[in-house]
Amino acid sequence: MANDPQPNWWKTGTAYQIWPASYKDSNGDGLGDIPGIVTTLDYLKNLGIDIIWLSPMYDSPQKDYGYDISNYQGIYPPFGTMNDMDTLIEECHNRGMRIILDLVINHTSDEHAWFKESRMNKTNPKADWYMWKDPRYVDGKRYPPTNWKSIFGGSAWEWVEERQQYYLHLFVKEQPDLNWELEEVRRAIYKEAIEFWLDKGVDGFRVDTCNLYSKDISFPEAAIALPEEEYQPAFKHFENGPRMHEWLQEQRRECLDKYGDILMVGECPASSIETILAYCSPDRNEFSCVFDFDVVDLGTNRTVGGKKHQSYKHQLPEFKQALAKCQNLIQDFGAWGTVFLENHDQARSVSRFATDKPEFREAAAKMLAVCITCLSGTLFIYQGQEIGSYNHSADWSIEDIRDIDSINAYNDVKNRYGNDPLWNKKSMRGLATVGRDNARLPVQWSAEANAGFTDPTATPWIRVHDDYKNVNIAEQLQREDSPLKFWQRMLKFRHEYQDLTILGDFELHDFYEQKTFIFVKKLKGAGKRGSSEKELLVCCSFSDEEEPLDMPGRFKSRSLELLVSNYGEANVGKYLKPWEARIYLVK
Repeated sequence: MANDPQPNWWKTGTAYQIWPASYKDSNGDGLGDIPGIVTTLDYLKNLGIDIIWLSPMYDSPQKDYGYDISNYQGIYPPFGTMNDMDTLIEECHNRGMRIILDLVINHTSDEHAWFKESRMNKTNPKADWYMWKDPRYVDGKRYPPTNWKSIFGGSAWEWVEERQQYYLHLFVKEQPDLNWELEEVRRAIYKEAIEFWLDKGVDGFRVDTCNLYSKDISFPEAAIALPEEEYQPAFKHFENGPRMHEWLQEQRRECLDKYGDILMVGECPASSIETILAYCSPDRNEFSCVFDFDVVDLGTNRTVGGKKHQSYKHQLPEFKQALAKCQNLIQDFGAWGTVFLENHDQARSVSRFATDKPEFREAAAKMLAVCITCLSGTLFIYQGQEIGSYNHSADWSIEDIRDIDSINAYNDVKNRYGNDPLWNKKSMRGLATVGRDNARLPVQWSAEANAGFTDPTATPWIRVHDDYKNVNIAEQLQREDSPLKFWQRMLKFRHEYQDLTILGDFELHDFYEQKTFIFVKKLKGAGKRGSSEKELLVCCSFSDEEEPLDMPGRFKSRSLELLVSNYGEANVGKYLKPWEARIYLVK
């Protein structure tokens, strides 16, 4: 496929995800807010950010930290006002940056006006706006309609006395699933949740749980994958359901297209390339691109319930394969993809995919920066990733945890094993490895008390990372060899060489190598295993020791110019140093 002479703005842009509660507090109440974000826009612009993805700032009871929305057209008061939101949109645009919001339309809060009306009785105007089912009775005892397990644990059904029925909630019980089968529900979503914000000038959306709207409405029993448990994973009955594409094409046709080239990036876990292509191939652009979760699902046992205390260490070839999937999607099928290692639902990439040993941590953070900035797709980085933030200690207690999914997982083990201290310790190790709060700790702005996130005398809503005095933005802005300065350099490099880094074809070298990840980026259309007039050779070490440097044989007779090393170009030797990354221009 020929190079696109004018690629969409969202293809070449770098996006930065902001989790409002933990980003920057402007008023000393211990919670981040929208005015705090506005004060940092110059910092983000200087970092090299083109797009801000703002996680939910909507009015919400905060049972799932904003993903339970009670008013799509209101702002959660501790985060600020609608005027603050208008200012943020305007100030982003004044700096040439774009802004996208989270679009959470699989479910609402149980405090949304729609649900309050729906739960009243079976005959009100919104009675069918959510997914209601009658109970089952066995020997006179009431049971939920199916054995489906909520993604956050327990039954996916909640009883409502007023209706004498259960409603479906794939997440926490305060997040009832909307009934997309009704056209009037879809119309209300388009108007209130999408068009309202596009009319305000936002540039698109990250679409939460974008492949869950259509369920198997026969509601079959889930297969028994966890024999000792009452409720079973039921992903096959609610992921990528039978009417997904019909509804998304309707949404595109009747709602989105009139706004021009907006970014719609869908959250699309557990999907094959064929499934992804059905959402974002060139002739079916229901989404601009999607987040494929293969890389962040490594080591998580997602398909059998995702028990956090049973996470395991993946192998490097699995990591390569997960990243190569997106590259293949782009160059073999002409669709577009995303590149990311972190978000608000994931632990820190340095800890998960590299090392957070003090002696290697900064080199590892820079190495991961090289790796993902040289891959094709829209690049997303998460707040704090640019300074090499790493996971919290396994010595923390459950009282330090705020994430409902993590608390549920801990309590499940606690109840299952009779509050055994060794099992509880194992649970905390799991949360320190893959728990969502790793990403939700306050951004470490400085070495001041509370990491400069909030007033030194305030109490942050969640514990601050223990190492904020050593790992923070203020210190790294002053130090030329810091991960932050390196990220600035790599984001400039990504744009300077975008015909290769962003738009070029990918060639993986030595898939089975366990200690190094080496790949080539070449001009689009050069052909598999072929060569182009210029290529980038990207070499990344995933080892605490020196490793030999291998490269494709055809490069031995060509000129190699070293462009980047995370150890400094003057310190490059015969072997790759621990966690070293290099980029060569091959001519």
